[in-house]
Amino acid sequence: MPIDPIVLSQDLIRCPSVTPRDAGALDVLEKALSSMGFECTRLPFSDDDTPDIDNLYARKGNGKPHICYAGHTDVVPAGNMDEWKHAPFDAVIEGDILYGRGTSDMKCSIAAFTAAVSELDDFDGSVSLLITGDEEGPAINGTIKMLKWLEENDQVPDYCIVGEPTNVNKIGDMVKVGRRGSLNGTLTIFGTQGHVAYPHLANNPIPGLVSLLDKLANTTLDNGNEFFDASNLEIVSIDVGNKASNVIPMNATAKFNIRFNNEHSPESLTKWLYELCDESGLKYDLDINVSGDSFLTPEGLLTETIVDAIKEHTNFTPNLSTTGGTSDARFIKNYCPVVEFGLTNKTIHKVNESAKISDIILLKNIYLSIIRKFFS
Repeated sequence: MPIDPIVLSQDLIRCPSVTPRDAGALDVLEKALSSMGFECTRLPFSDDDTPDIDNLYARKGNGKPHICYAGHTDVVPAGNMDEWKHAPFDAVIEGDILYGRGTSDMKCSIAAFTAAVSELDDFDGSVSLLITGDEEGPAINGTIKMLKWLEENDQVPDYCIVGEPTNVNKIGDMVKVGRRGSLNGTLTIFGTQGHVAYPHLANNPIPGLVSLLDKLANTTLDNGNEFFDASNLEIVSIDVGNKASNVIPMNATAKFNIRFNNEHSPESLTKWLYELCDESGLKYDLDINVSGDSFLTPEGLLTETIVDAIKEHTNFTPNLSTTGGTSDARFIKNYCPVVEFGLTNKTIHKVNESAKISDIILLKNIYLSIIRKFFS
């Protein structure tokens, strides 16, 4: 019996699965998938420094092609409860709108794909779902470890669709075929603490830090290319931990983020950052963490199939884009071709997050066409 994507959406939203809590969301999804003949495997992972996370992998069929849908049931906190039109986890429907935390990002997309599969006739191939509870969190005990498990158990898919909310104004206007990478840097300049009236007995680290940040912020990394926007470096924090007005601080620290395209690599950016710091002659410490590399899925069977399915239901051609932040696609791209396509992103992470009922149904129909085209 076909699954109702709206009812399943509501059931999922009513689970307050704020990272790292699951709150029963994976149980709801596993029950629906098991009823359709999926073999479900729970994959809990833990780490000494991060919360334990539960995850779900479900597969139906053993043949090829193997099409995987990747998503997450965890959500961000609701925020100010008084500003919500309806309680964030009540999944209230008002006209054509379903309200609730996780509607757009991305429980309704999961429900739409599950409902689409429930309408499939017998097929030659495999359909799977890779669902994590750790996408909105550290992303350590979720998709990364699940993918390793898939590899170890000969379950790596041939193609993957990530159900993130990619569309800007209407369903089908944008498909993500890549993402810029993300590099986080923490730069500390060391000085000598002292009294502001005796600066010659101290060494103020702030001017040096400001000068170095000015060079970082005003360097043009690139001008973008055919597929990517220009890379950008943004300073996000400057702190000296000084509450006194008559003390020159000992250290000054700044944090910055670089969103970089495929003109760069983490290694080339790291080299540039250290060279710039060395040239300053300042005593410094630089800590770098890369949370994702840039990637581009070239046009091929996956992109062509999705574009054809979208055109079939909307009569327009989607924009193949690499804009936006990072997603778990940055991990999946190391295993198989991956694109992202889901609902609109107008209300994600906002108070009164919502999704149109008509959009959820349209998305379900597009997903169904995508799968059928792969198996035809």
